[in-house]
Amino acid sequence: MSMMRKTLGGVALALALSAMSVGTAWAADLTIGTATEPSAIDPQFSRTGNNQSISQHMFDRLVQTDENLQVQPALALSWTSVDPTTWEVKLRPGVKFSDGSDLTADDVIFSMGRAKSVPNSPAPFSGAVGSIAGMTAVDPLTIRFTTKAPTPQFIEQVGLVYIVSKKASEGKTTNDFNSGTAAIGTGPYVFKQWVPGDRLVLAPNPHYWGDKPAFDNVTIKFISNNAARIAALLSGSVDLIDGVPPQDVATVNDSGKAKVYSTTSGRLIYLALDSARDQSPFVTDKDGQPLAANPLKDKRVRLAVSKLINRDLIIQRLLNGSGEAAGQLVPEGLGGYATDVKPEAFDAAGAKALLAEAGYGDGFGLTVHSSNDRFAGDADIAQAIGQMLARGGLKINGVVTQPYNVYAGAASKQEYSAFIFSFGNSNSNSANALTNVLATYDKDAGMGAFNRARYSNPEFDATLKQALAEFDEAKRNQLLEQAARIGFGDVGIVPLYFPTVHWAARDGISYRANKNEWTLATYAGIAK
Repeated sequence: MSMMRKTLGGVALALALSAMSVGTAWAADLTIGTATEPSAIDPQFSRTGNNQSISQHMFDRLVQTDENLQVQPALALSWTSVDPTTWEVKLRPGVKFSDGSDLTADDVIFSMGRAKSVPNSPAPFSGAVGSIAGMTAVDPLTIRFTTKAPTPQFIEQVGLVYIVSKKASEGKTTNDFNSGTAAIGTGPYVFKQWVPGDRLVLAPNPHYWGDKPAFDNVTIKFISNNAARIAALLSGSVDLIDGVPPQDVATVNDSGKAKVYSTTSGRLIYLALDSARDQSPFVTDKDGQPLAANPLKDKRVRLAVSKLINRDLIIQRLLNGSGEAAGQLVPEGLGGYATDVKPEAFDAAGAKALLAEAGYGDGFGLTVHSSNDRFAGDADIAQAIGQMLARGGLKINGVVTQPYNVYAGAASKQEYSAFIFSFGNSNSNSANALTNVLATYDKDAGMGAFNRARYSNPEFDATLKQALAEFDEAKRNQLLEQAARIGFGDVGIVPLYFPTVHWAARDGISYRANKNEWTLATYAGIAK
């Protein structure tokens, strides 16, 4: 009898070890250390990357993009252009929200309407829904959209919007999402707890329509300090981290405890210049007094600023080579990339000549603003740019860096004159990026939603408008390329670089690096 019990115990042990080997026992929980915290749980509050990474866990969109920014079906199974201004979208059948209620066309229509005007949004979804003229539920799983004008990329635009439950969120505020009351989605995980400044706790959605999540419980810890985040990974208190600084990649890889996963991002880091206002809040004369005329309105001054920035030096010295110099909004390989629009070469003499030609041979005063926790080295890059501009003859009155959640809101309110920002490309071409970042701001039309400097160029707008109405992909890309030539020839913004981004996972956990820069539990798995 005792022999039988021993044998059964051995079998049980073997089965347990076998289960561990495929990750069903020891990998039940996943703890992620992330560099940035969301400003809200409301998935429509902000299109910024830190918010979207969180939203992806609990909410879905009509379409999704894979690791290489290619569009895939999600809640929408198909979409058909009935005529140039009419689209019919078929929803995936059998999808339920986390409270067990069915997803219907009414939820999609409600979500699109809500996305237009979420109060106090620092990065609104208005541009994603700006083309919509009308919406009708044909049946519970079919929506017919009419657009204000022919919109060939309609599904890629509206597909960016996270779908919320009408029943759970109608009449509710962003605070109701933050508390979890309205945080009812169709994503792989459900909201359990958010402790701002500390952690977000998630559990599997029992009604999820896709593959069962690999982890039973997910805790996302907010660890803004790079050294603390790496220490947490190497000590085993977290399983996965994002935002690995370029200079620490080798250290983590050589630790014997973790592996780094990397990819070049589709996100552009850029310097925005206040080119719209006659007076700008942080532009002064050499004595620090406000200037009557804003020099940043002059293309020659903007080009001079661009020429004073040594992009290659920033990438090599501050990013350990983890980046690619940029001259436009999208990297090579995406539609609308113009091969002849190159990164501006460092040219201090040329910059000084342009400043003199514009009447600012003695320079002027400027303050540079930036986040200090949004992407690797953001505060250091701001300091470096300040020094480069100072060496070129400008008087840098200060370099001010702030936590992203504070900084983004102030930038959206046009509180700065020269500020570092980024735009994450989440589509297969440049149309969405150009529409949001460089198009003349028009809230009602959904144009220029992220145009925080209020740059405006009628020739650019007209060319972009043609591109957005062109159904032939080759012709559309040609027009997008032409728009890029116009906008960047006019220095609408100053492109800096596309970063190489790094995640790291402890032994036993793998991760799918992605150009969206999302840190997702669903991209983590059991290492084989």
